[in-house]
Amino acid sequence: MDSNKDKINERASQLLKTLVEEYIRSGEPVGSRTLAQSSGMGLSSATIRNVMADLEDMGLVIAPHTSAGRIPTVQGLRLFVDNMLSPQSLDDTQARVIQHQLAAQAMQGQDLLETASALLSQMSHLAGLVTVPRRDHACLRQIEFLPLSDRRVLAILVVNQREVENRVLDTERDYSRAELERAANFLNQRFVGQELADVRRALVKELKQARERMDQAMADSIHVAEQALARDDGQSDYVVAGQTNLMGLQDFGDLEQLKALFEAFSEKRELLRLFDNTLVSDGVRIFIGDESGYRVLDGCSVVTAPYSLEGEVIGSLGVIGPTRMDYRRIIPIVQSTAAALGSALKTRN
Repeated sequence: MDSNKDKINERASQLLKTLVEEYIRSGEPVGSRTLAQSSGMGLSSATIRNVMADLEDMGLVIAPHTSAGRIPTVQGLRLFVDNMLSPQSLDDTQARVIQHQLAAQAMQGQDLLETASALLSQMSHLAGLVTVPRRDHACLRQIEFLPLSDRRVLAILVVNQREVENRVLDTERDYSRAELERAANFLNQRFVGQELADVRRALVKELKQARERMDQAMADSIHVAEQALARDDGQSDYVVAGQTNLMGLQDFGDLEQLKALFEAFSEKRELLRLFDNTLVSDGVRIFIGDESGYRVLDGCSVVTAPYSLEGEVIGSLGVIGPTRMDYRRIIPIVQSTAAALGSALKTRN
């Protein structure tokens, strides 16, 4: 892309910028007459057509079907985003909404994530996604178990100081309240104050030795405790909101493409891998079309940013939509939500 940046002159750069902005606004191929009117450069239609032909030779624009107009390619959008885009500032009202909703004191961790994803969706009118914080440094404060019906157990975890998580576990048999109390007492006596990942590793080790020095009931109790912490051993998850926003966009007129995208939201693996890759990024990162490396996102752009707790990156969030998204408006929404989520999590730890 740097080679294209070096080759393109100021006139071509301005026309490409105008074309991308018009395309983002209308979603339609942009013709030379529109470019002449919108660019304000006083160029003739013939001159503009010549410049467009040069841009097409460089792979920055294409003429879809038999249209007289052109649209930007992924390479053209990348050049625009990297070198021609000046993100707008978030207006005061939007900034206050983000801060106010994420600062609500009654919310715990999961509620915060769901609120953040909903805010991203509402403000962008696209799909908002927030990954669950990595729990590498979360400490166990207390755990309790309650029996439910149909061989299920409710695990109630208190981590880091007062963050509460409820998890429903599917077990291999029914457990009595006494058995579950014994499992909770075992954990609370042995592991309070230790990191969750360390606790689970210790429990796995205990299970390997259980049949040699424990009765089966205690081994089963440890197994339930290990299940309660299973999600904290390098596994990831996310919450997403606003997928249905994509259904009304002309960019996703292909039902098969939309179906594949919705399946990716449900299956999670590819999107998690993409968002996890952004944890090492410094600030906003943008994937346009096939840059993500996942075919299901070829017609999409993803704008992401990491969020932090006490200076350590623990997760990422972002917006998923068409490549024709309004990057100037979306980037500050993502940036501000990431900063506000980190601040809100800090007050709860």
